[in-house]
Amino acid sequence: MIYNKLSDFAENFLWGASTSAYQVEGAWNEDGKSPSIIDMYKHPEGYADFTIASDHYHRFREDIALFAKMGLKAYRFSIAWTRIIPEDNQKINKLGVEHYRDVIAECKKYNIEPIVTMYHFDLPWYLEEKGGWLNRETIDRFEEYCKVLFTEYGKDIKYWLTINEQNTMILHPGAIGTPPNKPLPTKKELYQMNHHMMLAQARVMKLCHKLCPNAKIGPALNLTAMYAETCKPEDAIAAHNWEVLRCWNFADVPVFGFYHPLAVKYLEDRDLMPEIQPDDKQTLLNAKPDFIAMNYYSTATIAASQGNASDVSARAGDQQIMLGEQGVYRAAENPYVAKSQYGWVIDPTGFRYTLRKVYERYRLPILITENGIGASDKLEEDGTIHDLYRIDFYEKHLLAMKEAITDGVDMLGYCPWAALDVVSTHQGYAKRYGFLYVDRDEQDLKQMKRIEKDSFYWYQKTIAENGKNI
Repeated sequence: MIYNKLSDFAENFLWGASTSAYQVEGAWNEDGKSPSIIDMYKHPEGYADFTIASDHYHRFREDIALFAKMGLKAYRFSIAWTRIIPEDNQKINKLGVEHYRDVIAECKKYNIEPIVTMYHFDLPWYLEEKGGWLNRETIDRFEEYCKVLFTEYGKDIKYWLTINEQNTMILHPGAIGTPPNKPLPTKKELYQMNHHMMLAQARVMKLCHKLCPNAKIGPALNLTAMYAETCKPEDAIAAHNWEVLRCWNFADVPVFGFYHPLAVKYLEDRDLMPEIQPDDKQTLLNAKPDFIAMNYYSTATIAASQGNASDVSARAGDQQIMLGEQGVYRAAENPYVAKSQYGWVIDPTGFRYTLRKVYERYRLPILITENGIGASDKLEEDGTIHDLYRIDFYEKHLLAMKEAITDGVDMLGYCPWAALDVVSTHQGYAKRYGFLYVDRDEQDLKQMKRIEKDSFYWYQKTIAENGKNI
């Protein structure tokens, strides 16, 4: 639909940016923190690991001051579970609690709304050794951890995110690394883990509404609408299979209280249905998320399954993330979209399309918690970084969001990835996402100076004008 006039961004729109603890903090074993599964995974050889990362743990005051200079209205970050409860005895680590209290206070000092992700991939290693999410005890441990967060920070945090990209963890378990001397879980085990995460999430949402009645809470999922390769009916069915099994089912459970019916049939047919105990359905009911947090990077195009192993292929050459499933759907090429230097599809119109579908389905406000483009930014001799490709990416995606708002979609805010350069899970610092350049290489830490990219000043202007320049 082509409108005569596009809607403006709301006056209280949350212009923000995002990071995650393990990718930005460093200080992996300081001040009482214990190892997470991320700390224990084997990292790709030749790339930076997460032990120091961008040293945000020690430099958060400097970084947040720069966020304020950029004009951020919100900062989405994650709390490291292993800083708060570092041992299986469940004893609270006061140094960890105080660190995040300081981070929150620093945000408040500049009138930046802190948006907290409670779990961003980094499960405590002591729980992984006991079975991780395959062990129902982890549900209790997660609820206890979140209760500490609500108790300690509940008066200061308005927006909580439960679990980051649960669908990525379940569908692409190798994406965040391989545990030492342990094989990846089977699909049956993964869907049992998924069920336990769903139960934990529902309990925590209910707890949040009880302990923090003025706060809002929601799941943070990687959501994207799919295109059928052709108008062939079988391609349309395959695309719908993809959307349900990889997206809608993960949001349907917290919003509607149980699995999507097509997902149930798929799980039953392939003997993947998790064990569901008598009280589980009641636990899942009435979690009532207040909004949907959505990570969006790109779309994919889907064709009908050919019923053999050729249905499965690596995404953009990334062997950690495989697309397609035999007998369900297969990935196809789309000649109408651009691609990044890493082969990721760039599709702003797909962003609008996805926002429309998500809002139509759930009728909840949407908060964008990740969106961005990874690139090998170049530090020029004069100390500048001309990331015009990033500005172009954001301009087009914000225009698509403006169109979606005009379509009637209720948008809370936009927190792209990332506030500053972080360790990319697979490409270290070769693949950068931030508005702020962190001057370090894979192994050479240099001074880790923060340098404002061209995109920093573009976003500063966009925020100051509340997106009227879009």
